[in-house]
Amino acid sequence: MRMRKKKNLAPRMEKCESVWVKNPQEYKGGWKHLFGNDNPIHLEIGCGKGAFITGMAKKYPNINFLAVEKVEDVIVMAMEKAVESELKNVYFIDINAEELTDIFAEGEIERIYLNFSDPWKKKKQAKRRLTHKNFLDSYKKILKSGGYIWFKTDNKDMFEFSLNSFAEENFKLENITFDLHSSDFKDNVMTEYERRFSEVGMPIYRLEAVYLDWKDKREKPNILDKLPLDKIQSVKLPFDKISINKISFDKIPVIGKKTEKTNNVPALKE
Repeated sequence: MRMRKKKNLAPRMEKCESVWVKNPQEYKGGWKHLFGNDNPIHLEIGCGKGAFITGMAKKYPNINFLAVEKVEDVIVMAMEKAVESELKNVYFIDINAEELTDIFAEGEIERIYLNFSDPWKKKKQAKRRLTHKNFLDSYKKILKSGGYIWFKTDNKDMFEFSLNSFAEENFKLENITFDLHSSDFKDNVMTEYERRFSEVGMPIYRLEAVYLDWKDKREKPNILDKLPLDKIQSVKLPFDKISINKISFDKIPVIGKKTEKTNNVPALKE
């Protein structure tokens, strides 16, 4: 549901100019000068109304926080929270996530937070998901070596998609949980959405991903290599389900029964 246009949006935004970065491109490679220190920089992409980022800034005064949100009607509420709390270690940027490499230099960010990102449920919308390969490639560029992405969602399909996406892009996955609030993780700061979901008993999925800057040069085995040639004939394989290192909640069909010729791909006889 689209949020109603805020009344007096422009003057409200201007009242938050102390935490609003209007010219982020000018700070590329020099965000530490904005903060006036060399503390690590953490970035939330899609900060919403700001409960998480302001909560983190209060909890960790020796970490510098940046929050990206493209919707002005939303980011204004987050900035007002920061101003009201007189926080000095958090700033806000109203841009699209596609512009990250325009405003951050290589290795400038130590950690990225993705909290309850839009799951874009239709398959044709997959490229819009913030854990799609295209976005992960951008994160790799701005994260320092060994930097982490902390990701959480209430959407099971989005979590499955993200597990696969991180794995395929050579991220090491840690602290995976399918029910965050029943886990042993103690450092959680909730978002507005998360608090609402928690109150009705919905599970929250969470993971941590670290890019180790290595290229997977291993030759992937051919599924046909181990099949005896005298027991081969054509069958249609579900290519969307056949993938090395693929994680899926779905069951992959067992190959074995003879079907009609389609893609001339060999499989076992009965």
